[in-house]
Amino acid sequence: MRKDKGYRISDETLFLQIRHGCGKSFDALFKKYYPVLWAYTRQFIEPEDGEEVVQDVMVWLWENRRQVSFETSLKNYLFRAVRNRCLSLIDRNELKRKVYHIVHEKMSSHFENPDFYDYEELTRRIEEALTRLPESYREAFELNRFHQLTYKEIAERLNVSPKTVDYRIQQALKQLKVELKDLLPILFLVL
Repeated sequence: MRKDKGYRISDETLFLQIRHGCGKSFDALFKKYYPVLWAYTRQFIEPEDGEEVVQDVMVWLWENRRQVSFETSLKNYLFRAVRNRCLSLIDRNELKRKVYHIVHEKMSSHFENPDFYDYEELTRRIEEALTRLPESYREAFELNRFHQLTYKEIAERLNVSPKTVDYRIQQALKQLKVELKDLLPILFLVL
């Protein structure tokens, strides 16, 4: 029984071909890993969100193929990238819940007009501001604020120094404060 050519090639060889722009190799990689990555997402998030996460990771891999490098294996890299995207999605959903709670239960009494910001608008603005942060700043910020990891734990996870983590979080806070200056009373409670 003959196997598909893409499955016989090692992941490293396949990725080298992808790095050089080979669409067929990318298709083979996608077909090989999409089902298992999607199944993996189901332990974190809903199936339809999992489909989107895996597709996003694969598209990101294609678009950044020339810059991507991995320490252990392509398989480990893909699973880690999918896990991180799932955790980010969980964090965003948790942020939505926190904002909803603050706006509707704590902050409404502080404003004369309780419709000052509706939940969807507030959440959208915060999410947009977070996505505009440089990836390294956003990742450190989210691990600290949403996963409650210490600077040392984040440093170990990202393989950087705690001082670098501190710098990235401080820069993220500065950028968020500038972008969301009209929301500062609410942000002090959320962030």
